[in-house]
Amino acid sequence: MTTLRNSVHLIGHLGKDPETKTFGENKSKVRFSLATSDIYNDKDGERQEDTQWHNIVTFGKTAEIAEKYLKKGKEVAIAGRITYSSWDDKDGNKKYMTEIVANEILMLGKK
Repeated sequence: MTTLRNSVHLIGHLGKDPETKTFGENKSKVRFSLATSDIYNDKDGERQEDTQWHNIVTFGKTAEIAEKYLKKGKEVAIAGRITYSSWDDKDGNKKYMTEIVANEILMLGKK
């Protein structure tokens, strides 16, 4: 049995329309943000909502589907893996980014 050691599954809503970049021969990369929310009652019994934003990137056929069908506000389920990167900005400050590389996207909600 194969065990996936780096696997993430999220259900949320797109924060903006996907952005597409093309590179090489007919290769594309699509990026979008995904909001996921947890709702809970705090210690005083008040309803609270905690929203987290995730950077999603996808390639190939999945990117083509994302570009064609996804729009801001659309509810989706994604499956993929988490990646981390870092770089120095123009002022020499270290910057960090966490992304989910989606290899599956399932469109949810209304058509």
